[in-house]
Amino acid sequence: MAGTVRLILAFHNHQPIGNFDGVFEQAYEDSYLPFLDTLEQYPEIRFALHTSGSLLEWLESAHPEYINRVRTLVTRGQVEIIGGAYYEPILANIPRRDRIGQIRMYTDHLQNLFQTDVRGMWIPERVWEQSFTGDVTAAGIKYTILDDHHFRAGGLEPEELSGYYLTEDEGRLLSVFPGSEHLRYLIPFREPHETIDFLRHVANNNENPIVVFGDDGEKFGTWPETYRHVYEDRWLKRFLTALQENSSWINVTTPSETLDHVPPRGTFYIPDASYREMTEWSLPTGRQAELSRLSHQERHDDADWENLKTFSSGGFWRNFRVKYPESNEMYTRALGISAQIEELEQTLGKEHGVLQQATRCLYRAQCNCSYWHGAFGGLYLPHLRNAVYASLIEADNLLQSIIRQDGPWVDYSLGDFNLDGRKEVLLSNHRMAAFFAPACGGQMYELDLRNCHTNLLATLNRREEAYHQTVIDHAEHLREHGEQQEEQVNSIHDLVRFKQPDLDRKIAYDNWPRKSLIDHFMQPNLALDDFHAGHGLLGRQSEVSYEGTILPGEGSVTLEMKGRAEFIGAEVEVTKSVTLSEASPNEVQIRYQLDGLPLQVPVHFGVEFNFASMPGGASDRYYYDTAGMQLGTLDMRLDLKQTSRLGLVDEWQGVDVSLESSQEADIWTFPIETISQSESGFELVHQSVAVVPHWQFAMEDSSPWIVELTLNLDTSLAQARKLAEMGSERDTSDNQVPVS
Repeated sequence: MAGTVRLILAFHNHQPIGNFDGVFEQAYEDSYLPFLDTLEQYPEIRFALHTSGSLLEWLESAHPEYINRVRTLVTRGQVEIIGGAYYEPILANIPRRDRIGQIRMYTDHLQNLFQTDVRGMWIPERVWEQSFTGDVTAAGIKYTILDDHHFRAGGLEPEELSGYYLTEDEGRLLSVFPGSEHLRYLIPFREPHETIDFLRHVANNNENPIVVFGDDGEKFGTWPETYRHVYEDRWLKRFLTALQENSSWINVTTPSETLDHVPPRGTFYIPDASYREMTEWSLPTGRQAELSRLSHQERHDDADWENLKTFSSGGFWRNFRVKYPESNEMYTRALGISAQIEELEQTLGKEHGVLQQATRCLYRAQCNCSYWHGAFGGLYLPHLRNAVYASLIEADNLLQSIIRQDGPWVDYSLGDFNLDGRKEVLLSNHRMAAFFAPACGGQMYELDLRNCHTNLLATLNRREEAYHQTVIDHAEHLREHGEQQEEQVNSIHDLVRFKQPDLDRKIAYDNWPRKSLIDHFMQPNLALDDFHAGHGLLGRQSEVSYEGTILPGEGSVTLEMKGRAEFIGAEVEVTKSVTLSEASPNEVQIRYQLDGLPLQVPVHFGVEFNFASMPGGASDRYYYDTAGMQLGTLDMRLDLKQTSRLGLVDEWQGVDVSLESSQEADIWTFPIETISQSESGFELVHQSVAVVPHWQFAMEDSSPWIVELTLNLDTSLAQARKLAEMGSERDTSDNQVPVS
């Protein structure tokens, strides 16, 4: 007699904070809506649905009818709602208090919205550490779904994965279902009968087995070529019909129904892991390429090779913060905001209205997509990083409104803000906040504009990625053989597509941080092209440790940083001072002094600034000169001679940045563009612009060389727009239509 099997289908729908409204809408039209349209026609096919809070908020506003239809399916017992952390953070990337807070907040919202109990949660990217057990159970969660990769890495055999397990931390129990990696690659890419055949094999070789499919809903229409495959070619209907036709032995059910009727297979402590691909992506680039080669090579001469591969665990998710320092910058900034909120809650209470607003902003900033990179754009997408900083800056503004009295102010603080074991400095006033790392070349690594919630230093370095070799190899193949048509729909993990031509020729890597106040001693007469390529530096001043001193003033504060530079056999002292004030709150005053320069020797000195959050290639984002004349869009290379001022404008954001010099300078500008992987292919992404004033001179005497720079940050247009929007919101707030 043929065996039976319980099949749990769990679909995870997500769009990150900061994604474009058009992307939300397209995903809705391509995936979420047609998927719901189809499943409604199969009421006996039960499934579990997780929707991230960022997507759910958009759906509640843009498509309340979708929410109502899902609620109907919940009421008739076809859908089980899975909860989670509200804004889809990686649990390893936020402190315990925020894990519990986000889960509880989202559970409350889902239960009120859908009028149902929420017992389970989706673990974002299935990034798991065993200590999370205590946190998620403290938040009221009873079960979750992880990949079978987690269980296999812990030593379980394939035949032991046909059920769920209890896991425990400090006496708290959590039920955990292993999701099938094999099904992730079958559904929806292979024909339905292959899934049926797999389930039949499981049913015939296990006693009362449970098989779980848990994966992205975007695979059903949004991923490349899947809309045609899933809906136009009727894959989804054929799959659901096949499940119906085999319902005598395939019981399509939900996690809660299974928990209520099937006992666990036992207790298992799950090792720290994620899905297999994620553990590869989190490795250093060189080791990632090596693991990929080892994992995919054929070893016909070694019968134990398949078993050995099980124990190649890959990397650890938290090391994304090491691989990408920009991820660590966002993470540590969010940690600081979280700690401030917790401290203020001790005196003001958690019910304080402004603190609750700040907490929600913090939670939004913890959305995971901007903090890592794999098959999706993630960290490489500037609009996602900008959204993180926008929420963090808004949270900071709210906290400052509690801490400070109304009116102008200026302040400073010291601390290991980026958790590198060294002291950083924060200079701030009522218009901006600037973070400096004296020990790292005295660089300014974050510059927040409070009015427009923008970090002008949300930059990203160009660095080697394991897939860059794929770009190079595939480009050479295309030039030799031309484009070849794919005969089947592939997973995004297997796609090779170029969104722009000649990407292999644009791969470049940065040798120093693309931040601001990066000091350069350069070869005389160095050309822009050579500097852009990373050549011609005399030493690496960005790696020199500067000593920082705070000089408080009346209505101002100055950070003075001193460092040493080896120059033509001489030891030069570099002193740079940065001042913020109440009287000129939109200005950063910068003073450089070079002492000990050799006499009658050509000196070529430059100071690099980088500006992110200002896209290139758009007509309303441009450079302008001392006369206010436009010089071109922000993706242009400029080699300006003997000028005292250069401006950058982003009309869309309402930001006007100008840099003025007390000594006329030559100025280089060029875009920083990365070659990165996304679900739709390899692409060129504008990250920031570099602006490098530089001076060539020779000292006639032993006096110091001095230049003063003024960075003016005009956000008055952004502030005017903000006030207008606030007035419009007040006018329309009484006309809001709630979801029924």
